[in-house]
Amino acid sequence: MEKGYEKLEIYKLARELAIKIHQITLSLPKFEMYEEGSQIRRSAKSIPANIVEGYCLRRHKNEYLQYLHRAFGSCEETKYHLGILFETRSLDNKEVFTELLEKYDHLGKMIFRFVGSVSINHLPPSYIKEPDIEYET
Repeated sequence: MEKGYEKLEIYKLARELAIKIHQITLSLPKFEMYEEGSQIRRSAKSIPANIVEGYCLRRHKNEYLQYLHRAFGSCEETKYHLGILFETRSLDNKEVFTELLEKYDHLGKMIFRFVGSVSINHLPPSYIKEPDIEYET
């Protein structure tokens, strides 16, 4: 059974892409596995991780948005690292590069739209009820 964040399309795509990036970096030249390979693995895995953490803190709109913005930033960072790997020819498969770049562009747009939706339509989870506090006067 899927947890709440696992139902989010942005989470599903971000996780799928993070796994692809991880697998691709295992075939990079040895010197890149610990340099650029390590950087792109971290940025790619940061996207779904920030979506999960933000989702768990969604009671607080500003915190939720902060984590979604971090996910967007990590998405852009991952695209940067992809470009560096391709331009240095450490990732020499143009089709793989193009496909990943297009998917990360799409993911970035999805995250950006999701941020807009949360900004406008945010409601705290229904299972959370503010405690009734009575103050003495």
